[in-house]
Amino acid sequence: MTPPPERAELAAALREVRQRTGLSLTGLEERTPFSRSSWGRYLKGDTLPPRDAVLALCRLAGEPDGRCLALWEIAEAAGSGRAAHAPARAPSHEAPREDADAPSPPEGTNGNRSLRVAPAAAAVLAVLASLVTAAVLLTGGEAPDATAGAPASSSDAAVVPPPRCRGASCAGKDPMNMLCGVDPDTLTTYRATAGARLELRHSPRCGTSWARMWSTRIGDRIELTAPGPPRSAEVTDELDARAYLYTVMARTAPGTVVRACFHPADGDAGRECFDARVR
Repeated sequence: MTPPPERAELAAALREVRQRTGLSLTGLEERTPFSRSSWGRYLKGDTLPPRDAVLALCRLAGEPDGRCLALWEIAEAAGSGRAAHAPARAPSHEAPREDADAPSPPEGTNGNRSLRVAPAAAAVLAVLASLVTAAVLLTGGEAPDATAGAPASSSDAAVVPPPRCRGASCAGKDPMNMLCGVDPDTLTTYRATAGARLELRHSPRCGTSWARMWSTRIGDRIELTAPGPPRSAEVTDELDARAYLYTVMARTAPGTVVRACFHPADGDAGRECFDARVR
């Protein structure tokens, strides 16, 4: 079944964030309170994820959660029916009609019924407010104004968070989770005979290297050889095959030679290896 457009847009955004985590569905299950099968449904758009799942995924990727939460608000409102439009009414200048059975206004209100808002109207206003907030978040967090074309000041520039590890403390850890995947160097790129794309990457600020692959098939595997034990990553499902898949990191100093070998799902094709030197 094709998901509603609001949920499909949210799922697409979550898949992008998930790619930046470098985690498989099993990895997401291990790091969050949500199961592998639940993440599969959330990322395909089959089910609207809980708000906490959206927050957890953004935290794992080290990404701001504003855009995804805005999309979640829109999808949740559409799915619950809260965003349904009320019937249009022509503007009227008549005073509100007094209902014969309506209770008298509380003492001290001077009978000013216009200060009381019906619950249904309040609900509509709340939905409209949430959608406006979502729209502001999606456009960068600011409402448009006359200075929209002015250059941003240095204080408005995005602040890159520091990595969560450096050197030996990063060994065996995920480059995305540790924020080492922010603006890394690409040491070399390789295209396998079967069509998979592979790269060796290095983070100067973390002093580490890792390998990644994409355009893969279920069963494909990449193995990184660098100081320390071999590190590998394998495509286990269709979501892995559509995303970037990363090995964990190895500590590498300038001048270190790192090597990656691609093992295709079709073992008869044979492995393909390539290497590069850390600059």
